[in-house]
Amino acid sequence: MFSRNEILTIPNAITGVRALGIPLFLWAYLSLGNLPLAFTILLIGALSDYFDGKVARAMNQESKLGAALDPAIDRAYIAATVVALVVKEIVPVWILIVLVGRDVWLALALLLKRSRGTGVFEVTFLGKAATFNLLYAFPFLLLSGESQFGRACAVIGWAFAIWGIGLYLVTALQYTYIAVTQKR
Repeated sequence: MFSRNEILTIPNAITGVRALGIPLFLWAYLSLGNLPLAFTILLIGALSDYFDGKVARAMNQESKLGAALDPAIDRAYIAATVVALVVKEIVPVWILIVLVGRDVWLALALLLKRSRGTGVFEVTFLGKAATFNLLYAFPFLLLSGESQFGRACAVIGWAFAIWGIGLYLVTALQYTYIAVTQKR
């Protein structure tokens, strides 16, 4: 399925370390209540999402595994972070429903696409922009609060979140269109 050279790459290692940040974030935020540590983990996760792609292209280490793993880790980061923010009552539950519902919808669209023999979705620019906005919204929302700094973080976080959710829904339509119309 995947060759050893395709699995053992620096970008895949960065993605793997990013994946370890998901349970670490949940532990730091929900169990320890350590906001600085949780923020740092989210920030590193968001920055490494950008960094692994840059490294892959710069070192000519792009791979099918990386192309599949990176968006999966992004989805897991988004879902875990939104669940944590809902638990702490920082964001309303409807955001969780919209984001997870979109991913379930696209999983069904992917099944249709694969059944037609047209493979997996290629990540689009809008898809990257949606993920970027959401991954950058969460650290700011995490820091939101009643202080002047917290209110500023809330404004910035919600700006990223609104754009991210909007783009997330637009890309759902885009990917659905691709799944329905793409021919072998």
